Amino acid sequence: MYKQNIYKILSNKKIAKDVFEMVLEGDTQYITAPGQFINIQLDGKFLRRPISVCDYDDTTVTIIYKVVGEGTEMMSALSAGEALDVLTGLGNGYDISQGTKPMLIGGGVGVPPMYNLCKKLIVAGQKPVVILGFNTKDEIFYEDEFKALGAEVRVATADGSYGIKGFVTDAFSDDYDYFYTCGPMPMFRAIEAKVATSGQYSFEERMGCGFGACMGCSCKTKYGNKRICKDGPVLVREEIIW
Repeated sequence: MYKQNIYKILSNKKIAKDVFEMVLEGDTQYITAPGQFINIQLDGKFLRRPISVCDYDDTTVTIIYKVVGEGTEMMSALSAGEALDVLTGLGNGYDISQGTKPMLIGGGVGVPPMYNLCKKLIVAGQKPVVILGFNTKDEIFYEDEFKALGAEVRVATADGSYGIKGFVTDAFSDDYDYFYTCGPMPMFRAIEAKVATSGQYSFEERMGCGFGACMGCSCKTKYGNKRICKDGPVLVREEIIW
């Protein structure tokens, strides 16, 4: 179930190259699982902007976004105290009942949903290994925040400017029994070629409505067509058609 509400911006700050963290205050009761997303209305823009939830509590929701176009450029210029029209509780989110030693793999702007997921897994008594992938050192964010949760964290950069030189697959754990991931499709294909267990992929897809009405983000799975915004964005490995 989703809900439309007005949220107040508490903070909006740059945390890495072209990457911003925004904290919103408002009703969060419809956010029920890590991996869900919100849909933000911006003045003058017909379509809302879907952004993954990084973290949330009883009164706030934290998002992290990268400036890649006019919409996110507008968001980066917003200030504390301003209000936003937001749809919350969108998407299915991750099922955290699988495995005990999960591997969490986030690439670029696919990192944010891994944070609340990591927090929930640790509370549930699991021991996640977090793998963060970026192109270069300037793009890295939330490494310390994941460490503060008590997780083992590995960072890979494509250019070798920080951490492990290479891609997320070069930082894989040798001891895991499940995986969760969010990021771009090329990363997913590399992960799929290497993983040895079941897992869950959270897909980044262009969306119209964000709640399943327009059918604009439908995809084929082994169990029929699914809407990424409503039946996803999280799909289980075994149902995905590559």
